[in-house]
Order: sequence, then structure tokens, then C-alpha cells
Amino acid sequence: MSSVPAAAQVLAILRYLAGQAAPVHAAAISRDVGLPRSTTYHLLDTLARAGFVVHLPEERRYALGVSAFELGSGYSRQAPFQRLARVPLARLVDRTGHNAHLAVPHGREVLYVIEERAPGRAPLVTDVGVRLPAHLTASGQAMLARLPTAQVRALFPDATAFVQRTDAGGPRSLTALRTRLVEVRRRGYATENGEVTLGFSSVATAVTDHADHPVAGVAVTFETGSLDPRQYERLAEEVARTARELTRRMGGHVAEPASSG
Repeated sequence: MSSVPAAAQVLAILRYLAGQAAPVHAAAISRDVGLPRSTTYHLLDTLARAGFVVHLPEERRYALGVSAFELGSGYSRQAPFQRLARVPLARLVDRTGHNAHLAVPHGREVLYVIEERAPGRAPLVTDVGVRLPAHLTASGQAMLARLPTAQVRALFPDATAFVQRTDAGGPRSLTALRTRLVEVRRRGYATENGEVTLGFSSVATAVTDHADHPVAGVAVTFETGSLDPRQYERLAEEVARTARELTRRMGGHVAEPASSG
């Protein structure tokens, strides 16, 4: 399907403004977005009249307007991502027979937004609304592994960032965390064994958006030692399958797994 040029240009300007730390000149927008100056001014004027952009005349700069904020608020109210994810997560539970959950990044923590419990399985600490340290959870590690090194360093600047929950421990330094994230990238999924709750393990894969940025982690939790290696790998494949489906639904690029044949 072909794109509408004007719509694509408007979206490019809004995305550009959203990524800036402060209001910017129209000339900078024109240059960085790659639009003629006349087109840039025309689109900025249209966006300003609709409230999506505000012009700061004394500074001769532009910033996002209140209508852009209302769009973000509407997204939060409607919770479309949770709606997109609930059925695939329920199917994951049906296929595996284990509890599954969806977490989103929240600083150096993860916030659980969906929990689907399998029949007969015990409730977990990962209830909706719970926050846990990202470096301890499989979901958090799966998402951290998709971030640039500098961003991970900013989230975990010193030893005080590395809290522990159980005797099973977890990464206690940036070096240890980086080593684990290298393994997550190599393997294609993250694992956690008793670092959140003793006696329980998890496997998780990240969900990414159109910019290949991690927006969530899909995980399944099970009793430690209850799976043999083949069952473990099969479970990891099912989690990755669900993460790929959610990535598609979010407009992200999906690299299909290589055929074993």
C-alpha cells in the first residue's frame, strides 16, 4: 500500500519533535527531517492550529502541543497494547500449561501488565501492577538485551542499582549483567532461576516495536527442575513464538527462526 506523502511528512515532524530534549527551530526541523523549508512551515502552521505543535515566538522555536499529549493520554486510557496481547498470552498458557505474563519497562524495573494463570497453577508474585528489578527477571533481561550498551549503563550506573531478592542472587555488577545479556542475545531468550522467587524459574523473549525498541517482555514461569532439556527448549520456542506475534501486532520487524531441516 502506498503512503500519503503529506501524512508521512506530518508524522516525521511529530516524531522528530518527540525525540528532542527542548523546542527547536523550524530550520533544524527542515534540515533533520529532510523537508523543504516552505513545506515545513506550512505543516507546522497546520499542526499548530490543531494544537499538536506550539510556536514559541520569543524563541522562534517549535515544541509539541497539548493535542499531542492528549494522544498519549488516550493511548494510556485505551490500553491497546494490553488488548493486543491478552489473547496471544492466553493461547501461550493453553499451549504450555504454565502461567504466562507480560511486563513493560519502567526505568530499571519492569511493570507487570498482564498475568494469565494456567488451571491448577499457583499464583505468582508477578501480579498485574507489580514492579520488579529488571536485571533479576527474565522479562527484564530480555528487554535489556535489546538496548544499546550506553542505555544499560545509564540505568545501572553503580553497585547500588543491583538489588537482590533471594539467595539465588543475580547480577551484582554492570560487568556481570553485560555478560548475562550477551548470553541472552546469543541464545535468543532470557532465563531466570529462583532470583525472583525461590523454587520457580522463567523464560522470556522481548517484544519490539517498529523502531526495533523493546516495549515488553513475554515470559512463562514454572517450577524449577520440572522440565527436562527438551521440554525447556520447547517452552522457550513457544514464548518466542508469542513474542513474534506481538511484535507483528506492534508493527515491528520479525525475523523468523531458521529452519532446522
